[in-house]
Amino acid sequence: MSEVTSTASPPPGKAASTSEAHEVQEGGDIVVDTPSHGQVRYTRKEEKRLVRKIDFVVVPILLVLYLLSFLDRSNIGNARLEGLTADIKLKDYSTALTMFFVGYVIGEVPANIVLKKTSPPVWLPTLTLVWGIISVVQGLVHNQAGLFAVRFFLGLSESGLFPGSVFVFSMFYPRRERHYRVALLLSGAAFSGAFGGILAYGIGFMRGVGGKNGWSWILIIEGLLTIVVSLSAYWIVPHYPQKSRSFSDREKSIIAARMQADRDGLDEESFSWDGVKQAFTDPYVYLYGLLFHGFAFALYTISLFMPTIIADLGYTAANAQLLTVPPYFLAFIFTMTIAHISFVVNRRLVFIIGCACLAIVGYIVQIASPTVAGRYVAIFIATPGVYAGNALLLSLPSENVSGQTKRATALAMQIGFGNMGSIVGVQLYRRPLGSLANPRFHISHGLAIVWLGFGIAAASTLWFLLSRENRRRDELQAKGQHEKESIDEEEQKRLGDRRLDWRYHV
Repeated sequence: MSEVTSTASPPPGKAASTSEAHEVQEGGDIVVDTPSHGQVRYTRKEEKRLVRKIDFVVVPILLVLYLLSFLDRSNIGNARLEGLTADIKLKDYSTALTMFFVGYVIGEVPANIVLKKTSPPVWLPTLTLVWGIISVVQGLVHNQAGLFAVRFFLGLSESGLFPGSVFVFSMFYPRRERHYRVALLLSGAAFSGAFGGILAYGIGFMRGVGGKNGWSWILIIEGLLTIVVSLSAYWIVPHYPQKSRSFSDREKSIIAARMQADRDGLDEESFSWDGVKQAFTDPYVYLYGLLFHGFAFALYTISLFMPTIIADLGYTAANAQLLTVPPYFLAFIFTMTIAHISFVVNRRLVFIIGCACLAIVGYIVQIASPTVAGRYVAIFIATPGVYAGNALLLSLPSENVSGQTKRATALAMQIGFGNMGSIVGVQLYRRPLGSLANPRFHISHGLAIVWLGFGIAAASTLWFLLSRENRRRDELQAKGQHEKESIDEEEQKRLGDRRLDWRYHV
């Protein structure tokens, strides 16, 4: 993983006010004044070593948990090819998918509030254990009503993992480093698609074992895997930095200094309803949600319908399971590549717009191509664009929202509001679609293009508004209108990203 400097990453050419908190001495030492640890002095070598350790302690377990969550929510697409629909007389597959997202949207904000009131090593493994049990139950349902109920509770239990994981990242990493780690989570989602396809292919041969069909074993075995991992996660998921036993006092002081230099204090803040109110009254938070709303339509319809789309090309169920692997693997590589380039040039929104345009090209090819090869290639174009765009946009609240309760709430709001796009998407991927035949999902693909257009519009609006606000603050500071030095630490925390020395990442 890339090591980065502990700067606040103001707009290019702007030193902003980071020098007030972060100073490099002639000898190469970095000196930062922190409220909790006093003056902290450390070297670049120490910092790089610490970042590597944080990456090792924090990222792998959260990546694995998110991979499992995406596997357990999307494996119903693989199960459908193995006889789920016929066995339980499922007449409305799209509504079964919708029930998951209804639970997901309802649970987002409450789940992150609970996280703020408890701790990551308690709350995140507990969520994982609960949805693992529900996933196993999903493999035992006998009728449509049972599946609807299980999908709802699966969504409810999974809802807190992703925003909770991103919030944990925001406690360890300065702003400029976060999107790269969030991209890793989304690349895990892409990897889960490839991994799920291989698993489904192998488990499908268990049809008849124990009197159960292949679809049942797919859901049961993958749910059991989640349960096993969740039990070990209680000892592996990291606590907040200053409470973690994985870091020495020296390392904790450097973490605090890096966060202070980023103008985003590390000291754990108590839960505050004012922070929740700030998130719900911040127009930028709604734009982050609208941005994900546009992309979520495509993200989940791809993950839930790809096996069916490939089977429609004329392949057997088993071969269709395997043919989902290459597009997901390419999406994994592309997501990490774009995340790295975005990190190097320190730009987000232009790449999000570019990824949306790439995905739109894929959908156009899917609609227009008269050949099986052309329609399969179209999946290779659309899938990387959708996954890479989501990886970048889902990090925006963690980078641009300050104040821990506000940030936790904003992350949950983005996912909750965005997943309303998922609800719309799975309802519009039907054959027929109302009175329309919708062959090969042509109309549905066209609607995915429309929703990606919403995403492009939201990204463009954010680019304009955030850049304008950065320029306004630059001008005010250039005129000497600094915030009064008498503002105490609590007031600084309360102001959060509304502080004059805060700069938004665009």
